Amino acid sequence: MQESPIDSNKALDDEAKNVSQARKKQDSMWRNIFIQGVWKNNTSLVQLLGLCPLLAVSNSITNGLGLGLATTVVLMCTNGIISVFRHHIPQEIRIPIYVMIIATTVTAVQLFMNAYTYTLYQALGIFIPLIVTNCIVIGRAEAFASKNGILHSIFDGFSMGLGMTFALFLLGALRELLGTGKLFMGIENLFGQWATCLHMDVLHLHNSFLLAILPPGAFLGLALLLALKNIIDRKIQK
Repeated sequence: MQESPIDSNKALDDEAKNVSQARKKQDSMWRNIFIQGVWKNNTSLVQLLGLCPLLAVSNSITNGLGLGLATTVVLMCTNGIISVFRHHIPQEIRIPIYVMIIATTVTAVQLFMNAYTYTLYQALGIFIPLIVTNCIVIGRAEAFASKNGILHSIFDGFSMGLGMTFALFLLGALRELLGTGKLFMGIENLFGQWATCLHMDVLHLHNSFLLAILPPGAFLGLALLLALKNIIDRKIQK
């Protein structure tokens, strides 16, 4: 029995609807991963994870960006590797394997920074190898990369790393501005000599606010950022 043109058109319409719905669902997932990582579930401003490096190295934009970008690279690489081998990693020993993968990636990043951004490498010091113990990295490996495909896992690592870098940038900018009156000092250690054009003298201070670049200033600056985020969230909900 030959299929009528009406039935054929209806089948094509149904197929087009299914494709459209699948595409919308996919786009929604990408958008949700990004929003969760950067804002709604920000590792530094919402989950309050990895506070030790966040507070210790955020006395300038350069240091904050350096650690944030290094952590982002580690997150993307480890998420991608763990996602690829997730079906071959025994559940009973998955955590030691995750730590070994993370440690290998951090070592590669550390060697790269030692070779190409040596001054920044010295400034960040012990906090680069300590990325291995950062609960953000192992947390995303366990909660997301071990359960999702490679592209979504890499993008999750990028989004979570971007959220942490965003927090480090804001906190570093706040402390550097209040403490020295300047912004982007030493940025050439991260991006090269061309970045010296980014140096900014914003406030001409006769007496700098030294507390801002000392450890107590990190806690006060983080408290201000948390308060600001809560205010913005309340405005969005209204």
